[in-house]
Amino acid sequence: MRVIVCGAGRVGIGIAQRLAYEDAAVTVIDRSPELIRGITERLDVRGVVGSGSYPNILAEAGAREADMLIAVTHSDEVNIVSCQIAHSIFNIPTKIARIRARSYLETRYADVFSRDNIPIDVIISPEREVADAVMQRLITPAAFDVKSFADDKVWAVGVRLREDTPILATPLRQIRELFPDLKVTFMGVNRNGGFFRAGPDDQLEEGDEVFFVAARPHVERAIAIMGDVQHQATRVVIVGGGNIGLDVARELEQRGRMKIRLIEANAQRAALIAERLRRTIVLHGSGLDRNVLAEAGIHQAETLVALTDSDQTNLLAGVIGKRMGARRALILTNEAEYGTLSQTVDIDRFIDPRGTTISTILQHVRRGRIKSVYSILEGQAELIDAVALETSSLVGTPLAKASIPSGVVIGAIVRGAEVLLPDPETIVRAGDRVVLLAVRDSVKDVEKMFRVGMSYF
Repeated sequence: MRVIVCGAGRVGIGIAQRLAYEDAAVTVIDRSPELIRGITERLDVRGVVGSGSYPNILAEAGAREADMLIAVTHSDEVNIVSCQIAHSIFNIPTKIARIRARSYLETRYADVFSRDNIPIDVIISPEREVADAVMQRLITPAAFDVKSFADDKVWAVGVRLREDTPILATPLRQIRELFPDLKVTFMGVNRNGGFFRAGPDDQLEEGDEVFFVAARPHVERAIAIMGDVQHQATRVVIVGGGNIGLDVARELEQRGRMKIRLIEANAQRAALIAERLRRTIVLHGSGLDRNVLAEAGIHQAETLVALTDSDQTNLLAGVIGKRMGARRALILTNEAEYGTLSQTVDIDRFIDPRGTTISTILQHVRRGRIKSVYSILEGQAELIDAVALETSSLVGTPLAKASIPSGVVIGAIVRGAEVLLPDPETIVRAGDRVVLLAVRDSVKDVEKMFRVGMSYF
């Protein structure tokens, strides 16, 4: 696959790194010579200095032979024009663009991005993706990572095991025997920085970061069995009234009896969002001001959510909020270093927009009938939701006899409205949704398993 990535920021570097590791021919375009020099020194990719919105620059990057263009610069307009040029002049088959401005994303303008107008095949909205991630963390506060699959029927959850976790030192096969009615499959374990797929004879240890999948109604019970029961918040303080903060407040308002306070530093923005929200009290001030936090009722809040565009502000707001009485703190951080630092200063959870954006892009990069992809632990593994076709090697054979790569764990099978936990005798049928985990070296094997064969047509 030949891919052009426009933009050498954190997302551009992240997706280029992932694709280069998979032996794709990647060319990265950016206006900054320093960024291009850095990425070409670190990764096996080509670099071109310039703007992806210029035809001559795209031509130099190999647009005439490219299979895909991914535009993730900081400018929506550059991303849009890059896709238009890629289509009109070079006929690149697949074009993906990151679009931030809400005006472009309004439903009434949906026809703008179509083959007859601006031909963008996939639009990525990081703010919407992040808002969804924040909501899922608020719904399952005991988890450090959450992602829904198969139309919300299956959730993948990451939890960190404590010393009082009751299932420590127990082979995983016995856990299913102890709880036969619990629809949960253990997928992978991150232990001391090393990730491995979960096998039936593996035993869990204190400090392990465990990823499992479960039918949606079983998630809370599964977390409780792992010894970390935390109830959903009913009092939330949001710091930052940008698009993400506004979306989160709106979602929380729809969840019934919740006390929501939102702090916004810009007076005009605070007045605007106060008009748009119905049951949220909006305060004008700094999320670092103890008096403002006290007025927001931080001492009674179960969760403080810091969503400003400043990593430093989010980190400090989380620390101050916890010290003033908030039970939990969830922050947005664009720099990986702040995410690591947050864990040492009593921040409970952090969300990295880069990770959510890369996962969404990978969903459209992956070949085969892949419905959704979620990258975990900086790309060490991927959680994948795929549709089994009649041509798939999984279909019609008991899983015990199927050719499943050693780095793949089948977590759940969704057949209509039913969620099935696989066992050695389970037979996948054509049309089933299969939720699985694949370690990095096995991702290509998964693509082959779900690829459309010629006999399908």
